[in-house]
Amino acid sequence: MSKSKLELLTPTNCQLIFIDHQPQMAFGVQSIDRQVLKNNTVGLAKAAKVFGIPTTITTVETESFSGFAYPELLDVFPENPILERSSMNSWDDQKVRDALKKNGKNKVIVSGLWTEVCNNSFALSAILEGGYEIYMVADASGGTSKEAHDYAMQRMVQAGVIPMTWQQVLLEWQRDWAHRDTYDAVMDIVREHSGAYGMGVDYAYTMVHKAPERIKHGETLKPVAA
Repeated sequence: MSKSKLELLTPTNCQLIFIDHQPQMAFGVQSIDRQVLKNNTVGLAKAAKVFGIPTTITTVETESFSGFAYPELLDVFPENPILERSSMNSWDDQKVRDALKKNGKNKVIVSGLWTEVCNNSFALSAILEGGYEIYMVADASGGTSKEAHDYAMQRMVQAGVIPMTWQQVLLEWQRDWAHRDTYDAVMDIVREHSGAYGMGVDYAYTMVHKAPERIKHGETLKPVAA
């Protein structure tokens, strides 16, 4: 393994690409619960926004087949262009190559559908022809079966791709809770997208540290014995 792959991800040494997070592609996903997949993808996107990660969004055959990208994903990056393609392999589109080159980061984090097709072909091509390091976010990607996803991940790992999870990426970017400029925003993402971990954060803030609840609600009525 090259020493560069031993470097932790930081807000300044990487870029991110979202590939084909579109309804028709999501319909075929069977390797992960599709709502969990969407949650993880949007959580990753929000993390990238907090840390200022250069982000590329690409879609395939939107109006003829795949549908528009998740609105929740696009809402995170309202100014980003959407790079439309015809090829299943994003590397085949010059706009995508140009966007990656313009971002100027050799470490490319990937979240996409499907793992065994669009992610796999892009990863292998970007390594072989572009010399990029690829970091595949396994739980913000999905395949048409668990086997399809798992074997594609194995194939990519054998080729040098680094497997990751979305929360791992988030916390690697944060790295130190003393980084107060991103602390609150990271905690917001955790509470909204990190399931039981987020619930635990809410519990600790309100019950242990006595912070106010983060939403306003109606009056709590005391118990009345019947």
